[in-house]
Amino acid sequence: MRKILSLALIFSFVLANAVYAEGDLWDNFGDQNFYGNKPVSDSDFDKALATKKKEKKPKKVKGDTYQESNETEIINQKAEELPVVCINTDVKLLNDSVLPVGHYQVTSEKVNNKIYLKLFQGHYLMAELEAVETLDDFDQPEINFADFITDGNIYKLIFGSIDYNAYVNLEPVISRNEQD
Repeated sequence: MRKILSLALIFSFVLANAVYAEGDLWDNFGDQNFYGNKPVSDSDFDKALATKKKEKKPKKVKGDTYQESNETEIINQKAEELPVVCINTDVKLLNDSVLPVGHYQVTSEKVNNKIYLKLFQGHYLMAELEAVETLDDFDQPEINFADFITDGNIYKLIFGSIDYNAYVNLEPVISRNEQD
């Protein structure tokens, strides 16, 4: 009995709403000025849609043009991201200052054929180090890289970009406990 009653209720609900769904279904539901909007004709709607779909013409470039490959585009996007390096020991800097353990974003700048590596934490410049340019890529898998490597007692901050590779030899800070 419940099945018959529920089917009859659903059937009556569908038939009652079918009166409002004339032509284009629920577009004509209620008053013409439903929600205070003026009705829009189909031709006005199509015109508005056509103006939005118009494609912009590309700008004409004077001179020679070239097309970048997908690889070049990816490399240029990676160059915008600053590499992050983890320095896991305190290191000495000039003027008896110390660079503490931490994570640093590394940028580089070439001025008068000298390369300077700048280490940032947030927006704060923590150190600026003069680096040595090299052709060695330190067996890194990417073009843009920065890393802190140790080889015995030699500590190096290495950096690589599209333009050049460089490194800085760093001296660790030895505490009194380590000397004993």
